[in-house]
Amino acid sequence: MAATALGKKVPNVVLHLTGDKTAKLADYRGRPLVLYFYPKASTPGCTQEGLDFAAAIGKFRRQSCVILGASRDSLKAQDNFKAKQGFPFDLVADRDETLCDAFGVIKMKNMYGKQVRGIERSTFVIDAAGTLRREWRGVKVKGHVDEVLDAVKALNK
Repeated sequence: MAATALGKKVPNVVLHLTGDKTAKLADYRGRPLVLYFYPKASTPGCTQEGLDFAAAIGKFRRQSCVILGASRDSLKAQDNFKAKQGFPFDLVADRDETLCDAFGVIKMKNMYGKQVRGIERSTFVIDAAGTLRREWRGVKVKGHVDEVLDAVKALNK
């Protein structure tokens, strides 16, 4: 599957969500969606990013925006991560990498001197019609959520 492109509709991928729920990307049409990918649940950077989105949830909700976090972790790991951190949004367990592939976020990374396949921290804003409007790749966590919120606000103007 080809990666999504700015200005194009996102594919209608099936999502395995925390709480043992299933949805499709199309189920979120009618309101903006922030989809952020992180490398691994319960690691420092990923925890901080989730906490930053959680802290701003009221501002995103005022924009009628839904937030979803996604990684290749198991559903159990995602459920534990969400519960432990108290995230007010669902997490996606993308074990088969279908969602990761659709957004082209799997990259070769250096870890302790070895090349490994992993998720490049990335965020995508999808508009109410299901079209990809903004993307950030190689995200640095600090200050990122404010930038995403500004992009969502711009969509709603």
